[in-house]
Amino acid sequence: MTNIFVEGIQGAGKSTLVNGICEALPGIKVCREGDYSPVELAWCARMTEAEYEEILKKYPTLREDIISHTVREKGCCIVMYTRIRTEQEEFYRELEGFEIYNGRRTLSEIKEIVFSRYEGFRETGYLFECAFFQNLVEDMILFHVLSDEEIMDFYREFYEKVDKEQFLLVYLYSENIPENIQIVRKERCDEEGREAWFQMMMEYFVNSPYGQKHGCSTEAELIAHFEHRQQLELAIIREILGEKAVILPSKGYEIGEIVKLI
Repeated sequence: MTNIFVEGIQGAGKSTLVNGICEALPGIKVCREGDYSPVELAWCARMTEAEYEEILKKYPTLREDIISHTVREKGCCIVMYTRIRTEQEEFYRELEGFEIYNGRRTLSEIKEIVFSRYEGFRETGYLFECAFFQNLVEDMILFHVLSDEEIMDFYREFYEKVDKEQFLLVYLYSENIPENIQIVRKERCDEEGREAWFQMMMEYFVNSPYGQKHGCSTEAELIAHFEHRQQLELAIIREILGEKAVILPSKGYEIGEIVKLI
């Protein structure tokens, strides 16, 4: 079974599509953001054994949870920390510091980590959410402040590491990004009704090196960023992925047609 990579900007309906594929193909191995994934590390902490032991000592009440959410690979400990439930907010802040995105690693380190994971992955029957575009492209635009051509060059090199025989990217294209963002900001409110996701997204965008460089501060600028990112990702599909990608309208597709492709 082909490996499926579901992509699209925030609010395009990626999680809904992933859930639909899982229902249609219950045997598929799904990797959502925050899960341990053989190719992706978003929302996971990557640390050395020494750093890991320090975390276990610092949070003794969470020790068993941390251990049960840890995978060891190639001398590193991968902790699915967002899957751990605790009232200790400092735990999340500290483990977030061990993520590989959001400017925490140099571009050469990102290449080494991500390229080697994809190059070593030769299994089949996986469904990945946001493992090919979203976190990488956001990181390169907002934190490394790369040009479109530099990002295209990254993907030309990156795609050479991919097992193309077992690769299909399904991209959800949004024709109305402002409307999609309005919907998702209402859907992702906290228990008090605050638009927690949107506020977090704005802070992430405004405080990034890109946001600081360009003096960004408004929702319109965030929307413009998403529109730019979508255009760039579509350009990568056209120029690099070609027939190994399928572009679908974010709110208008038949799950059965996607299953046939798989």
